[in-house]
This record gives sequence, C-alpha cells and structure tokens, in this order.
Amino acid sequence: MTTAAARFDRWIRNEFVEYNTALEEAYFAERQEILHGRPGLDELKQALVAEGHHLIGGILAEGALPVVEREKYQLLGLVGYHLAACRRHESVAPGAEQLSAAWSLASLLGSSLGVAPRFVFAHQAMYNPASGGQFQTFTSLEDEAVFLTNNGLAVFAYQRAAEAIRQIAPIGVSSPLSAYLLETALAALEDVLQFNRTLSKTLDVERFFFNVRPYFKTYRVGNAEYRGANAGDFSAINELDVLLGLASTRDPFYQNLVTEKYPYVTPADQVRLRAIGDEEPLLTRFLREAEATPDPRLRKNAELFLAVCRAHGAAYTYHHHKLVLPFLVEPAKTAPPERLSELTASGPPLDVVVSGLSYLADLRAARDRPGKPSARKDLDRLREWVSTASGDGHPA
Repeated sequence: MTTAAARFDRWIRNEFVEYNTALEEAYFAERQEILHGRPGLDELKQALVAEGHHLIGGILAEGALPVVEREKYQLLGLVGYHLAACRRHESVAPGAEQLSAAWSLASLLGSSLGVAPRFVFAHQAMYNPASGGQFQTFTSLEDEAVFLTNNGLAVFAYQRAAEAIRQIAPIGVSSPLSAYLLETALAALEDVLQFNRTLSKTLDVERFFFNVRPYFKTYRVGNAEYRGANAGDFSAINELDVLLGLASTRDPFYQNLVTEKYPYVTPADQVRLRAIGDEEPLLTRFLREAEATPDPRLRKNAELFLAVCRAHGAAYTYHHHKLVLPFLVEPAKTAPPERLSELTASGPPLDVVVSGLSYLADLRAARDRPGKPSARKDLDRLREWVSTASGDGHPA
C-alpha cells in the first residue's frame, strides 16, 4: 500500500468510523433515518466529506496505484466506503466538486478491474483486511458488526458448498468420491442456515433499519448512478441454483438476475457467473443414470443430492421469511412516504424487489407457481427412484 493509501486506510478505520457512529447515534435517538440542520451534526458531515476528499486527492497526486488486482479491489472498497457514507448522510449535493477526487479514483480502479466503480458487499465480506482483530466498518455499532460477520460467514459457507458441487461434474454423480463432495456441500448449507438463524436472533430490527441499511443505497460516480450494495452479490449461490438444477439460465427471469449482477461481483466471480450454464445440471445427470442403471452407489449419492437441495431451499427460505420480511418490509410500513423510494439497495420499489425475492425463494425450494413450474417434478421423480431402489417404498 502506498503512503497516501495507507493514510486513507487509517482514516477509514478511525475518524471515519467515529464521525459515522456519532451521526448514527443522533439519528437513532430520534428514530430518524437522517437529520438536517442540526448544530454539530452538519459539521460532522462536512468533516467526513472534506477529509475524505483531501486524502483521496493525495492518492491521485501520488500517482502510484496498486498493481496487484486484490489491492486494487481493496482500495476501490475504501473509496466506496467514503462515497457510500456521503450518500447515506446526504452530505453534498449531486455533482458536487467535493466528490470529484473519489469519482476519479473509483472510475480508474473500476475500469481497470472491469467492475462497477463503487463499494459492494464483497468489500466487506471477502476483501476486508483486519488490523488488530478489527475489520473495516462504517460505524462501531455492534449491530453492524453482527450483520457483517454473519452475512460474511454465510457467503464463505455458500462458497464452500459451490466449490464442492463444482467438482462433481468431472468425476460423475455415481462416483464414490462424489458422496464426500455432497456431504461437504450439505454441511456448508446447514452452516448457512445456522448463520442466518444467529443473525435473526441477534440483530436489532430498528438498529438495522435506521443505522445499517442506509449505507447500502444507490449512489453516483460521475454522471452514472449505480445500484446499492447487496449481500447476495457473489456467484456461489447462483452456481448452486444452476448446477443443482433448481434454476436455469434459459429462464428470462433468472438470466436477467445473473446478468444484472456482473458488475457488482468480484472479477473472479464474474468468470464463474458466465460459466454456470456450461455444465449439465446434476439433477439431469442423476435422472439419466437412474434410468440406465440401479447402482447402489448412485442411490446413496442421490439421497445426499436430495438432502443438499432441501438444505439450499431451507436456508434461502429462512433468509426470506426471517430476515428480509421482518427487517426490511415490516419496518418500511412506518417509513415516511418521501423515503419509500430509497428503501432498497437494488433501485426498484420495495414491493417489486420483494416479489422477485419471493419467486427466487420458490425456485430454490422447488415450489411450483401457476404457470411457473420449478424443479419439483424432476426432484419427485428422483425421490421415487431412490425409494424404489432402497426397497422400502418410502421417500428417502
């Protein structure tokens, strides 16, 4: 890290956190998303803008940007923290000169990496170097740490599951080695559910709604508006959807969902997202081999595969009903009308976003909708084969 970048990093970890925390405590005391024209608070907002602008300008003046891709991506995240906080506190008017240095540096880094020039969830979960046991945050609030820690752990668990499922294609679904990979994926998805349960039990609804969520809004970089950071911006969950056979890239809804993600995931995840439709889904492979040969090894692996599909659906269904609905939809009912258009990180109105997430939950849980079939029929066929092959006449 260059000298100027190191100074910016220290500021992000110290004064930046102090300013944001003080502002959030003031907002929360009145249960308001934002306060304007308050003595002391406006000075904090301007300090956040001015100091960040000065430090980012120093990085540009130094003229020595990182060469290693990981370091470029981490620096983009730091700049994005500053821009996201300025947007959250509505510190400057759109197009203000105070953001020009940040826009310039973010654009340089984003263009070099082939990603959106803004802060995304990967900067918190996967590219967030800890110092002295403390990772980078917007505030020192416990609820932000709870949110980032459990979401980050869930992402790593999803990645573990996807990596295991990805390795089955070259060796085949009836391989004795595939049982280990399916067991690995199952354990990882059970971890996802556990992290979601912990988040549901420990995160305070009001703290999340008033003090954590607002940092994930859309914001501008130059003349372009980029949608907000989303905890689902990583490839592993989509790899699982498609490789298992629960969703298809031929489905316009799902294809649009994946394509929209490209600029908001890491360069490595972009490669994986573009490749997910290349392999034949495991569900299709299991059904084909089940019809050809009733091998005991295939039956055992099929039982594990069905358990993996159930675990994937259960984890996301829990997330939708125990996190999205109570932590976003319910508190939004009491939000001021003028704030409703800014409630989601994705840009569209809240009801549109929630409707899409609900349909996604049904796809992952293999629940049919009128005119929108899921993988339910094929999963039932495989369950019936497993039951018949086991000789007990009952679903496995």
